[in-house]
Amino acid sequence: MAVQTPKQRIANEKFNKRVEKHRKYGKKKVKGDGSKFNFPISKTWLFVLAFLLVGGGLLELLSHFL
Repeated sequence: MAVQTPKQRIANEKFNKRVEKHRKYGKKKVKGDGSKFNFPISKTWLFVLAFLLVGGGLLELLSHFL
């Protein structure tokens, strides 16, 4: 381990005190119920992508039959 100067030691002690204070009185962790699932993209973009994929597939099928 590297040797600390007195100035670094004092700074590290202050930092550790602040961390312990926030750890003790900090925000409580919110426990998720797990029932709600958030998609990485919005529902609007999901509908747009589905429309493009399904529409493209239908047009391909129509072009094969006509």
